[in-house]
Amino acid sequence: MTALEQMGQRAKEASRALNSLQEKKNDGLLAIAKALRERMAEILAHNETDLQNGKANGMTDSLMDRLRLTPERITGMAHGVEQIAGMTDPVGEVLEGKRLPNGLRIEKVRVPLGVIGIIYEARPNVTADAAALCLKAGNTVILRGGKEAFHSNQCITTVMREAIESVGLPSDCIQLVQDTSRESARELMGLTAYLDVLIPRGGAGLIRSVVENSRVPVIQTGAGNCHVYVDAYADVDMAANIIFNAKTQRPSVCNAIETILVHKDIAERALPVIAAKLKEKNVELRGCEKTRAILPEAKPATEDDWATEYLDYILAVKVVDSIEEAMEHIARYSTGHSECIVTENYTNANRFTEQVDCAAVYVNASTRFTDGGAFGMGAEIGISTQKLHARGPMGLAQLTSTKFIVRGSGQIRA
Repeated sequence: MTALEQMGQRAKEASRALNSLQEKKNDGLLAIAKALRERMAEILAHNETDLQNGKANGMTDSLMDRLRLTPERITGMAHGVEQIAGMTDPVGEVLEGKRLPNGLRIEKVRVPLGVIGIIYEARPNVTADAAALCLKAGNTVILRGGKEAFHSNQCITTVMREAIESVGLPSDCIQLVQDTSRESARELMGLTAYLDVLIPRGGAGLIRSVVENSRVPVIQTGAGNCHVYVDAYADVDMAANIIFNAKTQRPSVCNAIETILVHKDIAERALPVIAAKLKEKNVELRGCEKTRAILPEAKPATEDDWATEYLDYILAVKVVDSIEEAMEHIARYSTGHSECIVTENYTNANRFTEQVDCAAVYVNASTRFTDGGAFGMGAEIGISTQKLHARGPMGLAQLTSTKFIVRGSGQIRA
């Protein structure tokens, strides 16, 4: 039996034990939050090792930002775990109930998914968020982070395991794969005897690899080639502010925008205002020929730019002839995450929301709101961009399945 199979076996055993320890879940979460604060210096020291390695390996500034932990971020992680503890427990919720003419009473109730595997990249805060959400929803979790954040992830996982064990929960409710090679990821994708579902969090390459190669059922999340379409009837200042926020507030996350589409009738007026705003953060613009005729400083855009999730201070810009062309462009290049229209035209707003197919569609608001916390769901495991099981921010309810409980008094089927 391989090391991963042993982890899977322990996770299964912990999952069965957790079913009878549901009342201790909040105790475990509060113990995690307390431990994250008390052991902050230890976590920061391990994170510094990852940061130094990242710098030596030429990691970009935006990726370094994803990797970096600070006292404020760790405090935020702890607060997020406490928020999860305070949320309504989905396990056991009765979704439907009915009594049949033969006297059978049938209830459809929420139950944990079981053992969840999560493959993710260079954001160590995901380690705490994911583990806390899985635990609250009654699941055990096997975490497989990237090599960039290994020391941070290892320390955070150790802190969490010791915290939950101190209140009587099995430490194997939370496990971290120690091998960050591609081989371990491939083995995790084939762990069908132990994993109930696999969730990838990261860039398009990681997600594509998991979707194409996993034999474990996958909930597809994350890749965010998001757009803002500036309609002919847009408020230009509003458009500039929304674009600035959606691109620069945190460019390294999946709900940041990567392309703006601007209607030709408003382009000469809107693009200079938008560009001036983006210059405050030195955003590099890559534009089509019509864009460059208005903004000569923009670099020429290539076909690849329309399909690229930059996760950086780079933005592709295209002037379009109509809302139909904008929606066609989005249909071709969008990853199904978040799309926005800026318009004062009610009909165009409705057309956009009805015809654009993605997890979240915005009218006159930044795509940065596509987030479990911002949607009032608490923390999230990721943004699902598929249509089966869950779509959009995945909170506690999306980490459960259902089963039917049927109560009778001796009925048999004729």
